[in-house]
Amino acid sequence: MALDQSALLEVLQALKAADVDDRVRSAATTIYQALIEAELTAVIGAGPHERTEARTAQRNGSRPRTLSTTAGDLELRIPKLRAGSFFPSLLERRRRIDQALFAVVMEAYLHGVSTREGR
Repeated sequence: MALDQSALLEVLQALKAADVDDRVRSAATTIYQALIEAELTAVIGAGPHERTEARTAQRNGSRPRTLSTTAGDLELRIPKLRAGSFFPSLLERRRRIDQALFAVVMEAYLHGVSTREGR
């Protein structure tokens, strides 16, 4: 899957105008978004605005999703389908708790610490 020429030109212009941190964040966002779109195209059997016999579903807008990376927070658009659901395999589903916090809670549970201890 390749980005069209106008999209690439926009990315290049944004990279030239931004500082280094924004350049990395912008490039990472573009790459993640392209991978998400490519995966959805493979799943439903058709690209955006493409009509094929192999199509199994239709796109129906998108929803925002923030992805925290070492480059910073990336604002991604997760495509929605009219029937069924889609979530990219490269993202973690419903990750709401930090891994370090999860480890502390699990360790406390294993050691039998209760909420009434220490009173």
